[in-house]
Amino acid sequence: MEAVAGLKPEKSGAVASRLAVAQGVFYVGTGVWPLVHLRSFEAVTGPKREGWLVKTVGALIAVVGGTLLSAGLRRRVGPELMLLAAGSAASLAAVDLRYSPQRISPVYLLDAFAEGVLLTGWCVAAASLWKRRSAPVPPPRYTSPEDAAGFPT
Repeated sequence: MEAVAGLKPEKSGAVASRLAVAQGVFYVGTGVWPLVHLRSFEAVTGPKREGWLVKTVGALIAVVGGTLLSAGLRRRVGPELMLLAAGSAASLAAVDLRYSPQRISPVYLLDAFAEGVLLTGWCVAAASLWKRRSAPVPPPRYTSPEDAAGFPT
């Protein structure tokens, strides 16, 4: 957590803001879709046993997307939001990859690819932010062995 604490929550860079907007739009769209028209969602992604569960997950994804979109448009993408965005992308990609070959539609492999692109983008944005962080104050330099030992001069 020390790495996250070293990042400043001020205005975010262009990369993080644009990425938050892109992921926000993607998540709002894909999250709201099953809420608005479950039948067309199932036509693309395959039949689902529990419609209520699909709608619950969709609602949660839409909320994450709305939060990302709002922060990105305001250029206020802090470390916590970056962690939420990257964690969401990683979690959804992991589920897509784990279950797509056997239990769910192969169309989820396309989603896994999109989530991987988002996750890569967040790694780049975090590295960029990390490089821009404030440098720590260097320790005092000693000019003689007596100074280093703490002897008064």
